[in-house]
Amino acid sequence: MCGILAVLGCSDDSQAKRVRVLELSRRLKHRGPDWSGLYQHGDCFLAHQRLAIIDPASGDQPLYNEDKSIVVTVNGEIYNHEELRKRLPNHKFRTGSDCDVIAHLYEEYGENFVDMLDGMFSFVLLDTRDNSFIVARDAIGITSLYIGWSLDGSVWIASELKGLNDDCEHFESFPPGHLYSSKEGALKRWYNPTWFSEAIPSAPYDPLALRSAFETAVIKRLMTDVPFGVLLSGGLDSSLVASITARHLAGTKAAKQWGAQLHSFCVGLEGSPDLKAAKEVADYLGTVHHEFHFTVQDGIDAIEDVIYHIETYDVTTIRASTPMFLMSRKIKSLGVKMVISGEGSDEIFGGYLYFHKAPNKEEFHRETCRKIKALHQYDCLRANKSTSAWGLEARVPFLDKDFINVAMAIDPEFKLIKKDQGRIEKWVLRKAFDDEEHPYLPKHILYRQKEQFSDGVGYSWIDGLKSHAALHVTDKMMLNAARIFPHNTPNTKEAYYYRMIFERFFPQNSARNTVPGGPSVACSTATAVAWDAEWSKNLDPSGRAIFEVHQQAYDKQAAPVTSSIVPPEIIDNVPQMKVSTPGVAILS
Repeated sequence: MCGILAVLGCSDDSQAKRVRVLELSRRLKHRGPDWSGLYQHGDCFLAHQRLAIIDPASGDQPLYNEDKSIVVTVNGEIYNHEELRKRLPNHKFRTGSDCDVIAHLYEEYGENFVDMLDGMFSFVLLDTRDNSFIVARDAIGITSLYIGWSLDGSVWIASELKGLNDDCEHFESFPPGHLYSSKEGALKRWYNPTWFSEAIPSAPYDPLALRSAFETAVIKRLMTDVPFGVLLSGGLDSSLVASITARHLAGTKAAKQWGAQLHSFCVGLEGSPDLKAAKEVADYLGTVHHEFHFTVQDGIDAIEDVIYHIETYDVTTIRASTPMFLMSRKIKSLGVKMVISGEGSDEIFGGYLYFHKAPNKEEFHRETCRKIKALHQYDCLRANKSTSAWGLEARVPFLDKDFINVAMAIDPEFKLIKKDQGRIEKWVLRKAFDDEEHPYLPKHILYRQKEQFSDGVGYSWIDGLKSHAALHVTDKMMLNAARIFPHNTPNTKEAYYYRMIFERFFPQNSARNTVPGGPSVACSTATAVAWDAEWSKNLDPSGRAIFEVHQQAYDKQAAPVTSSIVPPEIIDNVPQMKVSTPGVAILS
């Protein structure tokens, strides 16, 4: 991921302003350590910090059209750039960069070209002919982006808060799937899929169509000119990504440059569920596997850096971001610059354990829609900023636009969790890849229960965070929490601890407003908390908060699930759990 910063229409075009823009751009250098660029046209500045993935030699930014009247700074990847170049036969491209098509598409189609882009992106485009500009962010918000307004009337755009929070009177997260036009002075949504209205779809479940759509999504993300690998937790989503990548890597340009053997990466505490499962999947697929260990203390020591880079005080996000942040540093040290990851599947297919309590298919579907719309505030933000902190790029095939269209058109009746029929969470995805003749994964991995990342790296991680926070936040402090933090008041000592750190880095009202709030259980939206009256008594974002669901998969005394979909031997092979306190499960 690259870092972009733009200051547009400021009242000062002096050398001092240029120096300030350079200073702020350097705050984003971790996102793009390979090159820095700055373009000035009158009172407009476009700065770029480059992470070179495609065409490292000549793709430095900003990028231009033929006569340099159109200037663009981009963060992201355009997977269909070769196809788009063919639609621009009369244009001459300066570089081999995938992002080079953007300026030329604007020349041909004006502001309406954005939906033609297949990829993850955020960009600022300046038309020097009339000093107008547009800003756009990808459909789901995989890339991070913020917009701000200064007292002098200028508009500021930055990949992270730290690029604009000290200079803008007001700033906010730039909404996914939107475009800002200086000519209209307003935002408008360019991404308008059928599922966005939350109408209940009725298409029958076609496992082969779903499988094909996801394989296509993974394959297109093998576009790279630098070493890459896959993040492998051993859960369903990352394991499928790894399996498909391993199958299709041979014969690609990446394989010719870097070899056909896939590298995989996992992080966890010693003895964690993820480490064990990931090693098994890696052995099955034949990847070069890299297993990274961290201690609870390692994670605690990194919390301040994590909050500075992730720019949130959300408890769920910080818990999961910390091990990913530590792992990303290790991965980058190996010379790898891009990884493919499994974010987004749980939102699309209702994979979180609380979906077991969905009252009907209508509410199940609406909750998946709500979750996808909020991804930019949670898992996308985590994946983007945890990796970008070390100059590493994360690609997420589950959030491919075409794949989402296929998956979200399925009648949600097929996605419902029905234990009496052996249908566990994400059954439609598991069934799509349950190939007896050419298996993608071992059966018990294909049907492994959901472990949220912050749980799967080791259960003592969350317990350790809570204990550490309790040492720094007193009962007396909690009594005044609503007065100190009236917006999104922290209701636990852990939340209060994170909030104190965040406010030290980002004290502005606008900053705290960029972070979502409201009640949640096991990563649910506030709306879904009402599905079970007991949940409001245990509003913890860990998957273990859905205690009876989480425990059943590990309790050998529970009634066996018998089904042609989930064979009994799979349940028998799941590690047994001991229960020490309500809601806490420990590997035995």
